[in-house]
Amino acid sequence: MNVTSLTVENYLKAILQISLQSNSEWISTGELAKYMDVAPGTVTSMLKTLKHSDHVEYRPYEGACLTESGKQMAIRVLRRHRLIELFLAQTLKLSWDQVHSEAENMEHAVSDFLVDRIDEYLEFPETDPHGDPIPSIDGQMRRAYPNLTNLSDCQIGIPIKIVQVTDQETEFLRFLSRSGLTIGSQGSVTEKNVEAGIVVSEWNGQVISMGVHVAENVRVVPVNN
Repeated sequence: MNVTSLTVENYLKAILQISLQSNSEWISTGELAKYMDVAPGTVTSMLKTLKHSDHVEYRPYEGACLTESGKQMAIRVLRRHRLIELFLAQTLKLSWDQVHSEAENMEHAVSDFLVDRIDEYLEFPETDPHGDPIPSIDGQMRRAYPNLTNLSDCQIGIPIKIVQVTDQETEFLRFLSRSGLTIGSQGSVTEKNVEAGIVVSEWNGQVISMGVHVAENVRVVPVNN
């Protein structure tokens, strides 16, 4: 794959991921620039190119959204990425802070045929190692959490379970691992210090303090007693 095609796939996947996280089809140029860690002018130029190729709708000063063709391409890339992550975690026993960067490198090289075989080998999993839903071959997300809440927004004392981690930076994932937290961990929020911007939670006797903005990246659901 040439550099241009790789860049196009990265941008389309980024637009889709921001859209899924914000639950909005339209995203701003600033959001995309921050997510991609590039200058806003670079994003604007790329969005114009993507509009010309009919992958996005772009409106100056408003932002962009994926067209149907752009969304289909983005979902294929996202499907590749998340299945590769899970494959690396389950077969090579890579940790969840290692698989993301490796999948970033591999997602542009593997064929859809190979990805489909990986999907079948893994018995059509619903989520990747970070709890992100994996698109099926027809582009539908296999897992939806109707009661998904950020850890920072949880009420004190309510039993909860971690089901998704949206920040996949290596240091953050390693912090969670050192704290004994992973997908499926159960606990509750024990204290919120609004003035200090701190959320305190307890997981199997382990008390953990996080900044509010950090806790926003941990998604949980209520545990039914």
